[in-house]
Amino acid sequence: TECVIKDTQWTTGNDFTVERGQQQIEELISTWEIHESWLHWTEFLQEEKLSYSNRYHYRVCWSIPRRRKPIPQATASIYFVIEISKTKPATSPVDIFFTLETSRLIHRPQQCHFSEKWLMDIIKNKIVLMERL
Repeated sequence: TECVIKDTQWTTGNDFTVERGQQQIEELISTWEIHESWLHWTEFLQEEKLSYSNRYHYRVCWSIPRRRKPIPQATASIYFVIEISKTKPATSPVDIFFTLETSRLIHRPQQCHFSEKWLMDIIKNKIVLMERL
């Protein structure tokens, strides 16, 4: 089946702030098809200055609290990077990509469809590991 990926209008390098970056990540997440039982929080981690760009790192931590276990056994994190090029015009949109905590695969929002199963797999694997220990 063909999937329609909603494109987000990313801020430009001129208009970027750490807070605006976090807001745009939240806007992106709101387009994902995720069950309402999932809760998340977003935090800014660090700024990384490179030769040709500045990168802003964020983490979004996910969990599913339950009535019987309001404190989740495990969480799943997604790491976002917003990159502002030093070589492109400042009026160009920022680049954004993300990785899952258990993977090195880089996902670009405009090129992939987010799967709730990814979060569930991370949490299930952590619980299995804890039970083995």
